[in-house]
Amino acid sequence: MDILHKAREKQTIGSSVLCLTGWAVFGWGKALAAEQETTAANHTPSRIVAVGDLHADIDHALQTLQMAGIVDGDGHWMAGDSILVQTGDITDRGPDSLEVITLLRRLQTEAKDANGAVYPLLGNHEAMNLLGDWRYVSEADVADFGSVEARQAAFSLDGELGSWLSQLDAVKQIDGTVFLHGGVAPTWSQFTAEELSQQVRTAIINYPSGKNASGSILGSDGPLWFRGYLTGDPNAVCGPLQLVLAQMGAHRMVVGHTTQRSGEVAVRCNGALLGIDTGISAHYGGHHSAVEIKNGDAQAIYSSGRKDLPDPAKQLTQ
Repeated sequence: MDILHKAREKQTIGSSVLCLTGWAVFGWGKALAAEQETTAANHTPSRIVAVGDLHADIDHALQTLQMAGIVDGDGHWMAGDSILVQTGDITDRGPDSLEVITLLRRLQTEAKDANGAVYPLLGNHEAMNLLGDWRYVSEADVADFGSVEARQAAFSLDGELGSWLSQLDAVKQIDGTVFLHGGVAPTWSQFTAEELSQQVRTAIINYPSGKNASGSILGSDGPLWFRGYLTGDPNAVCGPLQLVLAQMGAHRMVVGHTTQRSGEVAVRCNGALLGIDTGISAHYGGHHSAVEIKNGDAQAIYSSGRKDLPDPAKQLTQ
């Protein structure tokens, strides 16, 4: 596909990130987030597109977004007033953390200008980078920053990238659908999406006092790490999921994190849960996919075409 190549992306947008100061990015990120909240509140989205884990692969990220009608052949926003939700894990595994982050930040601005919105959500790998856990950072990604020290500075909480990442929501609820990286376990269902996001931010800022201990918002049953709805017994997970959704005033949950080796979106509980980490990055096979939700109707978008998905709201009214 004739799209913006990684080297060209580095040349045109990569350097712009590292020339900003951390606090300037911090302030800009908060202001843009507030403006996008206002945009989302002022209209019911006619089209929501959700994309899963990108894992520092700019080429496959751009190919997926172009396939879904989000960007044009030059990598610029073409989706009008649509909303794009990216459910986390934009870092690690691949070589292009900087380029993928910079792309999403640029698309935030371009979408806002078109009365749309882009919501990148915090994944466990972003949190790991913010907390100094680099187990899955590739050597090529470090080299892209020039040195270990330069990457550490960029991902610190007051650094160019870290200050932006630390302000991202972990959970986003739009028009009856809850979007996040891992999943909202029953343990956390008494909180709203906004409250969960704030708890994650606070835990990251206060780390390491809380660590990832059992019961922590950053722990295995927290929204960044929980896998139970996709890995548990299909006959046992739907009841708890429905209770969580009811408490949150939603009917569907869309998550990443748990890679579907089939390359297709996972569907559970009559569509009340969609698992959209299909392995988009080259590290997982380059399986391009997105989920589009229009007027409550969900479809999976693949390179081979579209596939209709069950819609829980319709199921409930039948």
